[in-house]
This record gives sequence, structure tokens and C-alpha cells, in this order.
Amino acid sequence: MSLPLPPGVEVRARRSIRGYSAVLLPFGPGGEPDWRGFESHLRRTRETGLTPAVNLDTGHVGRIGGAARTRVLDVAREGGGPFLAGAGVHDGPGAAFDPGGYAAEMERVEKVGGTPVVLPSHGLGALDPAAWVTAHRRLAEGSDAFFALEMGAMFVPCGRIYPLEAYRGLLGIPQCIGAGHASLRRAPEWERLLLRDRHRPEFMVLSGNELAIDMVMYGSDYLLGLSTFAPDLFARRDAFWRAGQPDFHELNDALQSLGAFAFRPPVPAHPHSAAQFLALRGWIDHDATHPGSPRRRDGDLEVLAGIAARLGL
Repeated sequence: MSLPLPPGVEVRARRSIRGYSAVLLPFGPGGEPDWRGFESHLRRTRETGLTPAVNLDTGHVGRIGGAARTRVLDVAREGGGPFLAGAGVHDGPGAAFDPGGYAAEMERVEKVGGTPVVLPSHGLGALDPAAWVTAHRRLAEGSDAFFALEMGAMFVPCGRIYPLEAYRGLLGIPQCIGAGHASLRRAPEWERLLLRDRHRPEFMVLSGNELAIDMVMYGSDYLLGLSTFAPDLFARRDAFWRAGQPDFHELNDALQSLGAFAFRPPVPAHPHSAAQFLALRGWIDHDATHPGSPRRRDGDLEVLAGIAARLGL
């Protein structure tokens, strides 16, 4: 017998799901970005109907330099169509919040036609909840539309999940059109969905929970690194849900097995899992990642091949 859902949480059948895919930036064996592989994977993602999201953790944004981040934006712009892009500053423990640096990065994304995602930093994460909301309100003054992002420390050392009241503050910022939530826990995301429904129904709760990708059943949309492994299958799954087809559940279960394996600790190694899987699919030439990025063991390939077979690949 299944446990009841929290009060107010309900399955929302046949809804259209908005999927944003955090696109992998692949690397070659020499330690340089594989730009041809990135361009083709970005195009492939768009062709499925998912919206690409670049310069996030799956794109090694905390490790690549400014020139590479600019080229990523240029590739996204040249591909046509909407896209999200991370906008943040690179600082260290003890740093102060840098509103000017954030504003400049957000403007750079908007100038090329992207929608900024405000990334975590040590300076931003050190703010108390009220000041965190005030910081986003300040950044909104120079932006037409942006996404906020809560990301747990299992993803990045400066990550932080804020109290629900701080999330309520985001809903009061008109330019903030949604927020990613990556705590890898269901309960906080359900709370945010209920709060959203009461105060601002059009606000997008973007699930970043690769361990519970069925959160879309309850009203979340998503911003997932897992979807870069198989944007075609995520798009198919989403279409099944919209059409009310039971096939949604079997495909979702198979994709969830991939998420549970690829996003096991240490979670920051998931870009290498993505590279391994995409190389197995023949979509990129190498399973290399940024030289400073943590790697999975070679033995993972056998497990990933088994999951690919389960997915019919």
C-alpha cells in the first residue's frame, strides 16, 4: 500500500511539462573542450523539444575560463531558439557578495538572447535568507527575466538550500520567473510547489532532483543534468505524460535507474558519467571531462551499457 501524499499535493495528469536540459560540455583527450561535440549535442537537444541550459555544473562552469564560457554562449546563440545560461561569479570562502559581477554576467547572457540562471557563489551563499532575497531583488533591477537557483552543497561547496520563507520572497520579484531546486529531496520541493500555487501559479518550480525525476507528476518542471544523457528519451517521456499514456511510468523508471547511478556520491562526478554514456551512444567521440573534474571508474561503463540496453538504446 502506497503512502499518502502530503496535504495539498496531488498528481497532475496530462499536463505539459517544460524541460530544460543542462547540456554537457564534452572534452577531448587533450584537455580542451570538444566544440564540435558540444555544437552537435546542443542541436540534438533542441531538436527533441527540450530547451538547452548552458554554463551550468554539467558544463563545467566552475572550472572553465571566461573565454570558454563566452564561446559556449556564442554557440548557444548561433544555434537559434531560446536557452538558459548560468550567470555568476567565481569567488572563494569568505568573499563578499558581488552584485556588480553578477549584474554584468546576467547582462552578458541577455545580450545574446539567453535567460540567466543566477548561480550560487560563496558571497551569495553567505547572505542570510532575507539578504539573499534582497540580493535577487537588486539583480532584478537590470534584468527582464531570470531564474534563481537553490543548489545543495552536494553539488557545489558554496551551495545552500534556503528556508521556505526566503523562497516566498522570490515569488514577489516579477522578473524572477522561476527557480531551480536541487536538494535531492522531495519534501522541500513539494513545499515550494504548494507555496507557488497559493501565491504565483505561473512561477516555474524547476526540479533539479535527479533522484526523483517523477516530480513532474506533481507540478514541477525541470532543469536536470540527467536529461543531457538522453534528451530524446526525456522528451518522449514528457510526451507520454501529456498524452496520458501509461508508458510514461516504465520509461521514467528506466531513466530513474540511470539517475540513481550517475548521481551517486560524489555527485560532482556526474559530468563524467554523462560523457561515458554519450560516448557509449556514439554521440561524442571521447568520455573525457575537464582535467580538474572528478572521474568515475572505468567499471561504470558496464553498468551504463546495461542501463542503455534497458532503455532500448
